[in-house]
Amino acid sequence: MGLILLEALGAGLVLILIVWWTMFSGRKKGELHDEDKAADDDESAERHTPPKQ
Repeated sequence: MGLILLEALGAGLVLILIVWWTMFSGRKKGELHDEDKAADDDESAERHTPPKQ
């Protein structure tokens, strides 16, 4: 019984570690703001537009 509890505790700690790791492994400068995202969308749209003939 004690081994099962120890294993459950270990699994819970691994789960918490994974969640903690993914929460703080994002962008170095934080999340993009709406203005930045709109500018990036405009730039990507220009790059993917086929050339005019």
